[in-house]
Amino acid sequence: MSPRRIAAVVLRQLFLYRRSLTRLLEVFYWPTVDLLLWGFVTLYLEKSASGLPQFVSYFLGALILWNILYRAQQGIAVSFLEDIWARNLTNLFVSPLKFSEYIAGLLVISITKTILAFGAMSLLAGVIYSFNIFRLGLALLPLVLNLVAVGWSIGFTTMGFILWFGQEAEILAWALAFIFLPLSAVFYPVDVLPPLIQPLARLTPSAHAFEGMRMVINQGLFPWEEILWASGLNLIYLGASLLFLHMVYNRSQTRGSLPKIGE
Repeated sequence: MSPRRIAAVVLRQLFLYRRSLTRLLEVFYWPTVDLLLWGFVTLYLEKSASGLPQFVSYFLGALILWNILYRAQQGIAVSFLEDIWARNLTNLFVSPLKFSEYIAGLLVISITKTILAFGAMSLLAGVIYSFNIFRLGLALLPLVLNLVAVGWSIGFTTMGFILWFGQEAEILAWALAFIFLPLSAVFYPVDVLPPLIQPLARLTPSAHAFEGMRMVINQGLFPWEEILWASGLNLIYLGASLLFLHMVYNRSQTRGSLPKIGE
């Protein structure tokens, strides 16, 4: 792959944000609103109710980690939609740009958005609520990487569905990640889910990441088992989502449907 062509894909996306204040605010707006909402709910529960489990004070940590997953997914799916809305797909793929280079550029954008959102939320949580996400210590990095991998798997799958069904499937760029929200056990342990749903949750990498977060905070233990489970499942899902995206892309090329997306 050509680093120069990958950089061109990244630069094209950065130009959009440089020239659009609303796009730039979107990176920070929703994470800030979520943080304020759940932060005040947490303060209310801690002050007005007695005998609550200790994990209530860690809702903010779960929210910050969930936004890492969501921003990683948005960095893939919404950036792809930007090219559809601009009728730019044909221009891109009649150039020497390879599909793999295009995906690599989207990954860079995804990482950039994730870092910005994570930094903003961590700073606000520390300033407003005196919550330090870095109390997770060395476990923070593998937990974050696994959540980013989940977001990428969802993002690649979303791209595949949009290539398959056309622009009418663009709602999945915002909706698909939230299908995994209950199964991910973001704000509660997997054990509280109905027995029939618990096996599905244990097949969800993000559920192991959030269980690992609670293990670190509540018990001070490094969650080796949860991280290994999340990493193994992510390898499977990332590979499957990339294979699905590659197959759909080849199908759209064969059928000539790629230039028609968005028309």
